[in-house]
Amino acid sequence: METENTLTASRTPWHENLTAKHWRTLNGAFLGWIFDGYEALALIVILPSLMQSVLTPEQAASRPVFSGLVIGITLLGWGIGGLVGGTMADYVGRKRMMMWSVFLYAVLTGFTALVQDVWQLSAMRFLTGLAMGSEWSTGIALVAETWPKEARSKGAGFLQSGFGWGTLIAAVVWFVLNEYSPLGVENWRIMFLIGALPAFFVLYFRRGVDESEKWIEAVRSKRWSATEGAIAHTASGKRPFTLKQIFTEREAVRRIALTTLLSIVTIVGWWAVSSWLPVYTGALAAAGHVANPGTWISSVNILYTIGAIVAYMASGFIIDAVGRRWFLFLTFAGSLVTTVLVYACVETVQGMLILSPINGFFTLGCAFAWLAIYPAELFTSSVRSTSVSFVFNSARLIAWVFPILSGSLIKSLGGVSHAALVFGSVYALGMILPWFLPETKDQDLPD
Repeated sequence: METENTLTASRTPWHENLTAKHWRTLNGAFLGWIFDGYEALALIVILPSLMQSVLTPEQAASRPVFSGLVIGITLLGWGIGGLVGGTMADYVGRKRMMMWSVFLYAVLTGFTALVQDVWQLSAMRFLTGLAMGSEWSTGIALVAETWPKEARSKGAGFLQSGFGWGTLIAAVVWFVLNEYSPLGVENWRIMFLIGALPAFFVLYFRRGVDESEKWIEAVRSKRWSATEGAIAHTASGKRPFTLKQIFTEREAVRRIALTTLLSIVTIVGWWAVSSWLPVYTGALAAAGHVANPGTWISSVNILYTIGAIVAYMASGFIIDAVGRRWFLFLTFAGSLVTTVLVYACVETVQGMLILSPINGFFTLGCAFAWLAIYPAELFTSSVRSTSVSFVFNSARLIAWVFPILSGSLIKSLGGVSHAALVFGSVYALGMILPWFLPETKDQDLPD
């Protein structure tokens, strides 16, 4: 009988039990993540012209260092804000935290368009990062807790694709601005203004999103354990601090430690390696004396992002087919190989056009998609947002220095490629760690 039920379930389409309510929940989180993606890549693609505007002649001599500083300070704010906001979402609810996050980062992104020097820019990037931080973890927890088991990974992959669509929009907008150049070297100000306006519409769409019933029931029933194998209730029934709780249970600590290390691999790999792709493409364009180098840089950005979007959309299907651990191994193996190919083998912008979408598939697509799917399956509803947020954002708190280090290394080594290959070796660690974590394929979400 059990075999018959399993075969019947395997023949049932993954979307069979999805309702309009499920899709509304996904859409609400998806729209917020689109604008997060736009805002994140906007900083990367505008960085050369942004530095030209805000740096003094004396500071321009150390441009890679200041560029790394701006990226790093964004990560620092993002990490702190995400950790605080993700923890609060386990107390006040997922929906409320997402609403405030979207509102605040929309306002702060708009004000970033007004900065005049690198110190004002760094301050605004830090504050915007604080506001943006909790958007991701609360959306992941909400979708994971509301979508049925057979569709959960797909929904999380679709949600993560919002970041890719946002980065694609940023790449296309920057391409158009480069073509028509309404403000010349000040075009970057338009990028921030555009990033601020549509985010307010998310506030309207989120009115149709309901709170997670799993979270409500876990709090009502006082289920405070962090993992499915732990004691479900405390002796007094009083709720422990969620950040403390995930470091009280031995199994929870082990899972947190391993997934956080994997998250560090992902984030260091992207911010210290892939984020320099536009700069490296520009260097190749200059070396090849190609016409319109800005167009080539924008084209590489767009193709890189398209590769990532394909990975996001496919990730839920792939991870359900091969399992979580094999998905992680193949992801970081692909990231390592394509990083070497991009920074050690490509010598022309034409070659970069070919490899950038493949590199984007692994280093931005698959490398971030697992974070949207796997950690939420390892922890219970009362601490899920805290756990997912810690895994993602504590890595930022560690990794925020790497863009600064890579900027300094670029200056000392005399080029982007050498620094990228040094930091890209971190992907080898990501191929080892997954085998020490539990496989959650086809399992119910811990309550």
